[in-house]
Amino acid sequence: MKLPNGWKILRIDDLVTIREGQVSPLKAPYRTQLHIGADNIASGGGLLSGLQTCEELGLISGKYRFTPGAIIYSKIRPNLNKVCLIDFEGVCSADAYPLYAKDEVADSLFLVHSLRGPRFLQQAIAVSVRSGMPKINREDLSCIDLPIPPLPEQRKIADILSTWDEALETLDALIAAKTRQKQALMQQLLTGKTRMKGAKGKWKKVRMGEVLERVFRPIEWHADLPLNLVSLRRRCGGLFRRPDVKGSEYKTQDLHEIRAGDFLISKRQVVHGAWGYVTPEFEGGHVSKEYAILDNRAPDKLHMPFFAWLAQTRRLIRLARVSSTGVHIEKLIFDPVVFLRESIRIPTDLAEQQRIAAILDTADQELTLLRTQRQTLDQQKRGLMQRLLTGRIRVTPTPESNV
Repeated sequence: MKLPNGWKILRIDDLVTIREGQVSPLKAPYRTQLHIGADNIASGGGLLSGLQTCEELGLISGKYRFTPGAIIYSKIRPNLNKVCLIDFEGVCSADAYPLYAKDEVADSLFLVHSLRGPRFLQQAIAVSVRSGMPKINREDLSCIDLPIPPLPEQRKIADILSTWDEALETLDALIAAKTRQKQALMQQLLTGKTRMKGAKGKWKKVRMGEVLERVFRPIEWHADLPLNLVSLRRRCGGLFRRPDVKGSEYKTQDLHEIRAGDFLISKRQVVHGAWGYVTPEFEGGHVSKEYAILDNRAPDKLHMPFFAWLAQTRRLIRLARVSSTGVHIEKLIFDPVVFLRESIRIPTDLAEQQRIAAILDTADQELTLLRTQRQTLDQQKRGLMQRLLTGRIRVTPTPESNV
């Protein structure tokens, strides 16, 4: 690549010092210090909450100590790009490197952004694959090179990207708060602890087979039939479309049609929450015999979107598990007949079910909007990062950046 004036290509070992020498987490002062492991660093950067001391974790093997200003980089699975800047003293896993910027050539915060950038990531993945291990060793890390501007420009770039990070962190906090709010609403509304104003009647227990029935809608297969294949995400993540194929390109001919308003269940993955409500955009989709389709047999008693919310509760997922047979969780197979013998508690007032579903739908839509905003902001930041870290966009350092 052509470098802007004043920029240099420097290797990691020109930019940082990698701390060596391990300490015992059983000895003072390290046993009472916070420990950072790979699991404590978010993919793409950032330190997660919930850190514990070595003593609390019962650690006994050697660790690296670090001081404020250290950049902790996880060498395990470099594709996850786990890197963070630390402002306290502690110890980290031997599966991470404490890096210290060489002040005369590198700004710590700029380096953090560079280590999160695409050039570093591509090189880190390449050398980890070459070594045949899902980690990067010290020698390979030291040889990775990066385009580096003069220090004042580094600091200005770091300031700009950190402003975007702050905006993302604000959105993350809002998403977390809205998620907790939705979970609290589910707990209150789906158990009857909080009733709708003006709701009539009580909640009652009904056997699921009274309000739901399994249906079969086999399609007429032929080799040129265009298939609209549908699958389910785990953790109640909803439905998604698979790439369209022709009948001759798919291994099974035993396919069924789903319709809006159905409840679709993956018989092999339901213990992981792989089930969901069929919304209109999936009308006419096709699924294999590995899925069970439930239809509403009592529309005057059950509002299917309400049941779809019930299906996201721990109790219903547990019922799905006990309605499955097998010797290992990954080999359990869901039995709809057994499941439909189980009972659920629902409001007798259908209008209350509809209002509960509408409230939870609104909460979910708000979360979806926030997540979309965050994704857009993150994509914009990554695009800006790519241009700033390669000098395609130049910045003018402020007087403070020259200090």
